[in-house]
Amino acid sequence: MNVRNAAANGNLVLAGMLLMLVGDFMFSLNDAMGKWLVASFSVGQILVVRSLGSFIVLAPMIARQGGDALFRLERPPLQLLRVAMTTLDVGLFYAAVAYLPLADVMTFYMAGPIYVAAISHFFLDERIGWRRWLAVFVGFLGVLIALRPSAAMFSWPSLFGLGGSLAFAMTLVLGRRLRQTSDATLVAWQTVGALATGLVLSIGNWRAASALDLGAMLALGVVAGGAHLMITRSLKLAPASLLAPLQYSLLLWAIILGFAFFGDIPDAQIIIGSVVIVLAGLFIFHRKNMVDTIPKDAVARDGH
Repeated sequence: MNVRNAAANGNLVLAGMLLMLVGDFMFSLNDAMGKWLVASFSVGQILVVRSLGSFIVLAPMIARQGGDALFRLERPPLQLLRVAMTTLDVGLFYAAVAYLPLADVMTFYMAGPIYVAAISHFFLDERIGWRRWLAVFVGFLGVLIALRPSAAMFSWPSLFGLGGSLAFAMTLVLGRRLRQTSDATLVAWQTVGALATGLVLSIGNWRAASALDLGAMLALGVVAGGAHLMITRSLKLAPASLLAPLQYSLLLWAIILGFAFFGDIPDAQIIIGSVVIVLAGLFIFHRKNMVDTIPKDAVARDGH
């Protein structure tokens, strides 16, 4: 019986890992599709149609939990802030990929877990010690390398990518604070926020689109919604500490898809910056898992 239970648990963990990898691939595909579309359409128009596509996935979830659940919100001010951050994240991401290769933009986003570690210290009272602070500092150095220290370092596209990744990190932190809210409710309101913002931004910037273009924009929402559901399910099947490093596969897919569809080849600084960021992020994941699972008196005394 114990052997059978262990095998079943092992299968669940494997299923969780596979769902995370497939979900990450779907997000990468969504990013590549978005980069293709922003070459022809405004960010506002894409946000509007993408949001409508997301509701195709969300509608059954909302119906199952009941529409009234959308209005029973914990901490409304934080909910509003999260909607603003998610909208900023998506809008700035599409603005960045309009000018930069996918791998460049994804490098900024790979620093998200590093920002989360720093932000959580202040906003979630999750104490981190000198080892993880050192990793955070190293991660920031990786971001600076990827930004290409030069006069062009603060170009608008780079700032869009940097700002979007910070908004993404804030979204993750606020998601922890609002963990009593269902996924369907969180995603529904962030989709409403993106839809409203898109409507404003698309005023005077709406172009006639072919059936193929409209289908692609709707697919953005469906693919992103499906990826979100897969990753949410994976976190219920396997430990987060095991799954978190798999999210760095997003960077690999960004390089592959960027080359396959747009002919983009990352330069040396992006590759070096990516390696530094990934190593710093993996150390933070490892250290957090070690502190959370091993008795405190057995962990080196660094305040975590």
